[in-house]
Amino acid sequence: MRGAGDLAPSVFRANRRRGEVEAVIDGERRILCLTLGALAELETMFQADSLAGLAERFSSGRLKAADLMSIIAAGLRGGGNRFSDEDVGCMAVEGGVAGAAAVVRELLTLTFAPDEASRTIDGSGKSSQDPCQDP
Repeated sequence: MRGAGDLAPSVFRANRRRGEVEAVIDGERRILCLTLGALAELETMFQADSLAGLAERFSSGRLKAADLMSIIAAGLRGGGNRFSDEDVGCMAVEGGVAGAAAVVRELLTLTFAPDEASRTIDGSGKSSQDPCQDP
């Protein structure tokens, strides 16, 4: 019998065309996705009057730690995981706060600008146009 740690890596592969992101959270590889349900949650939470309003709110680049937590939690739920915002607040994201911000950036880019994501993100998850990341 195989344990959860013995599953083939393909089980955990994110389908970027569906807007899925893979992240290591609390030491486990998890899939996140901003589904319509997850986006509706975020619209309500951020009091956005539309998806365009939500995208505008996120494009400001001025997200609080609570915002990162809520977006990651919604993405986890959209990816089939059952975690509350409070659960996510107690979890560690690989890479710390910078790692959490990178997960949120990737989720938002795949959701609101999928063409840009396919141009700028290579297979390693690093932006090919971001001079702040390692080559």
